[in-house]
Amino acid sequence: MTKILVAGSNGQLGNELQIAAKAFPQFSFIFTDIEELNIAKSGDVAAFLDKHQPNYIINTAGYTAVDKAEEERHHAMLANAVAVGNLVTSALTIGAYLLHISTDYVFDGKKTTPYVETDAVNPISVYGETKLKGEEMILSYQRGLIIRTAWLYSSFGNNFVKTMLRLSTEKSELRVVNDQIGTPTYAADLALALLQIIEKSSLQPRGFINGIFHYANEGVCTWFDFAQKIMDFGNRLTVVKPCTTADYPTKATRPPYSVLSKEKIKQAYGITIPTWENALKRCLKVLNEK
Repeated sequence: MTKILVAGSNGQLGNELQIAAKAFPQFSFIFTDIEELNIAKSGDVAAFLDKHQPNYIINTAGYTAVDKAEEERHHAMLANAVAVGNLVTSALTIGAYLLHISTDYVFDGKKTTPYVETDAVNPISVYGETKLKGEEMILSYQRGLIIRTAWLYSSFGNNFVKTMLRLSTEKSELRVVNDQIGTPTYAADLALALLQIIEKSSLQPRGFINGIFHYANEGVCTWFDFAQKIMDFGNRLTVVKPCTTADYPTKATRPPYSVLSKEKIKQAYGITIPTWENALKRCLKVLNEK
């Protein structure tokens, strides 16, 4: 039976993978977080992988506090780059395939058309820099695959959707930036795509296609658009008004445009991607049922 190790299973994507795993009984899963496996410690990674011998590793772990990373470069580098190098080294030893999650923040956002995988990278934040270093670790490995995603949310953890819903119970009016353009990604959809990639890879000889891929839900919006839909679909009365990034300065600079082209992953792996509006409705339904 194909064995899949998931690192970072207490995060948004890790939790969604635990749910998605139920639809893939042909796989056995090992879900770990820092308590079971600290991927920043090379010796721990080597020993764990040698003991469990997974066929695939999905790395959803990482330092994702974008603004805090500006002051904690060392911690961000450890989690987003050094830890990835540890996984690559040990995956190579046992011949495991490694799927790693990266970010739209490796781009500077100066384009006005969707980013393809071959576009030049130019991170403008410490978070983006450290995630790019992690990508470089993976690209050195023939059995490595990178999926860049963007604006991730789910019914788990802290994210934009849950923040907007909370604020809608506290405020009658909200101001949200309308000059950052991208696409929200429901972590449940990304989790399913990851397991579909492994399913297709394990069924076909030479089915694993390495390299960089982009995954986000279909469509384009601003954070303001996203917030408005959260209120509309969630039947909230809070009024959302647009503002500029300059109105709400942050420690880390965000790419103003980070729409990702998904053509490569759709063609290579036959992945079907829902629209962000459809995904948001499904996530809100889950949150309502909790």
